[in-house]
Amino acid sequence: MSIDNINRPPITPQQYEVLHGGGAEAAEIANQRISRRRFVRRSMLAVWGISTTASVAGALYMLYPNLAGQFGSPIAVGKKTDFAAELPANFKKNVAGVYYRQQAKTYLVHLSKETKFFLNGPQLSDQLSAETVTKDADGSYWIAIYQRCVHLGCTFDFRDTCISFKCPCHGSHYNVDGEYLDGPAPRSADRFALTFSGEDIIVDTGTLNNTVPHPDQTTRLIAPPTVECT
Repeated sequence: MSIDNINRPPITPQQYEVLHGGGAEAAEIANQRISRRRFVRRSMLAVWGISTTASVAGALYMLYPNLAGQFGSPIAVGKKTDFAAELPANFKKNVAGVYYRQQAKTYLVHLSKETKFFLNGPQLSDQLSAETVTKDADGSYWIAIYQRCVHLGCTFDFRDTCISFKCPCHGSHYNVDGEYLDGPAPRSADRFALTFSGEDIIVDTGTLNNTVPHPDQTTRLIAPPTVECT
């Protein structure tokens, strides 16, 4: 059977005679046949579309499974007791004040409650919020700094020798709280949202603050390190 015959619904002998005889009745029957043909074609397209959508959805599910517990979602990085707070001048990677957690691609900063800020009162509270700095019930401060340099995306590291973050690619330089110090970076380091679940530290790697500008004398939180970083 030809494709054309599949598309055309059968007609009765009476309709055949009318069609070949012409006139209004023939036109009406022809319109009915065209309408039926369109209906069949559209139905076939609809079935094809549904099948394609289902196939694509299945493939995407296989390629992109649930992100729970993976980068791009909230990740528990440890207990509060795993991250001792410290004054900025005494920071030492993975020992005091600053800790790297690879699963979250994050430097977890824990500032002592004795940290001296340039700002105070409502101005300090507003700036802490703008820079995604979380104040704990004990008076200490937490920051989850994304490891990616905001210049061209290289991975920066914390240098104990100059108590700051330094990008090895083009020299962008950030203070212990992620604030810009010098170099080609267009803004301060990006940081993730951080929350507590009891004693657990949760870093939400799906919620990124990438809008912290270069600080000035009205917005800078803490003093830059006094040691030169080359």
